[in-house]
Amino acid sequence: MAAEHIVGDEQGWTVNFNYTTWASGKVFHVGDTLVFNYKPPHNLFKVDGAGFKDCAATGEPMASGNDIITLSSPGKKWYICGYGKHCSEFGQKLVINVEAETPAPTPQPNAAYGLAASCYQIFAAAVAVVAMIAA
Repeated sequence: MAAEHIVGDEQGWTVNFNYTTWASGKVFHVGDTLVFNYKPPHNLFKVDGAGFKDCAATGEPMASGNDIITLSSPGKKWYICGYGKHCSEFGQKLVINVEAETPAPTPQPNAAYGLAASCYQIFAAAVAVVAMIAA
């Protein structure tokens, strides 16, 4: 089942928050969503590893204040705030590793089926014993 991750929890997407620590206790899977809650002047850019390292925002920012990103593929994902020096000086950036979807667990054999099979074996053995005695 897909999970929703509120980036930064109650703090949201802001400056002077350790997003590495926030992400370290979480497991992200394909199909999960990231929710970035923030107020202007913050924004959000999805970048690559180099853009993350250099705090280089390219393209159009997401700026709704409630951006929802569905994690659609496994691997590393990088996000930064492109406003001023929020990324480079105030740590407003997030990197996560997205894991492939976990397959549904294989169902265990039904206990009732096991009980029925055992009862059948006992019955068959009893019939065989009775047949041997009667013969």
